[in-house]
Amino acid sequence: MPKPSATRIALTQHDVQAAARQGLITVQQADALWQHWSEAMDAGETTQPMPLAAHHDGPVFGLVNVLYYFGGMVAVGAMSLFMTLGFEQMGVPGLLLIGLGYLVACLKVADYFKARGLDVAAGNLATLAVVLVPLVVWCVQSLLGLWPPGGDTRFSAYHTHINWRWLTLEFATLAAGAVMLWRYKLPYMVMPLAVTVWYMSMDLAHGLMQYEGFDWQFTRDVSLVFGIATCALAMWVDVRSRRSSDVHARQDFAFWLYLFGAIMFWGGLSLRDSSNEWGKLGYCLINLVLIFGGAVIGRRVFTVPGALGVAGYLGYLSHRVFQDSLLFPFALTLLGLGFVWLGVWWQRNEHHIHARLRKYSPI
Repeated sequence: MPKPSATRIALTQHDVQAAARQGLITVQQADALWQHWSEAMDAGETTQPMPLAAHHDGPVFGLVNVLYYFGGMVAVGAMSLFMTLGFEQMGVPGLLLIGLGYLVACLKVADYFKARGLDVAAGNLATLAVVLVPLVVWCVQSLLGLWPPGGDTRFSAYHTHINWRWLTLEFATLAAGAVMLWRYKLPYMVMPLAVTVWYMSMDLAHGLMQYEGFDWQFTRDVSLVFGIATCALAMWVDVRSRRSSDVHARQDFAFWLYLFGAIMFWGGLSLRDSSNEWGKLGYCLINLVLIFGGAVIGRRVFTVPGALGVAGYLGYLSHRVFQDSLLFPFALTLLGLGFVWLGVWWQRNEHHIHARLRKYSPI
């Protein structure tokens, strides 16, 4: 009798926890099973059942997906950032017909691709449909005479000029994008929605400053608040996605929200002027929280700006506070080696640490 071949199944820690929630195993058994597999993988015991490291919840990076995303970004740019005045010379009615035609065609092609399992291609076309929403809304408002007077009346300025008049386009884009996202359930469609929230933070600040004049500090603070709110929304989406039993809902819908939320928060935070050393130290500590918090929830998007913030603070110390100190470079070297040691310790105890942190983390 031939020996049956071993079947490999791609598993994540979330899958084991989902089995525990369904009552197939206990929570203690789920933790023990995952720890056993992880230790076996660390020890190189490849003959034991273990989760496959090659499992991906999202698309795999390769030439095909690079072509998909590059082509999609070129198409999105053509209908947004790179729309020229020559294109607008066709008049508002012409733009409306082109926008509606593109939007309907994109959704039809997205349906075609999605029905054949080509989710990345479908996501690119559906994303382009979302990008076309502000153009269509601008055309409708202009034709009906509902566009507020003043400011730049060219649609091409939507992506280059901050103006409160764009808020109507942004609210419409969020509403239409949410409906299309519910319809197609493709994570890449969140990207234009996250960008719209970013635009909205700037345009809303501009609207609130109409009678006071431009105040960049107020704009900075609005960006910081919007960043915190966007990251909170991203975490809520992340929790729902990871805990969902629906395979389509378990895709990474939170990535773009995390990305632009981190940009808004960190940008607003970094532009704040700390008048004393305690304020600058607080800035450094917040960036350290971003670094380690991003590591705990598995989001590198927080680690990069956090590292830049810490590097900036250390640069300030070396060139301003300790510019004449001979001991500072040695102390900084010891600090760096300490972080390396911390990394080694974390790697050796990562599974136990994550098991404990899961009790306090919603993700």
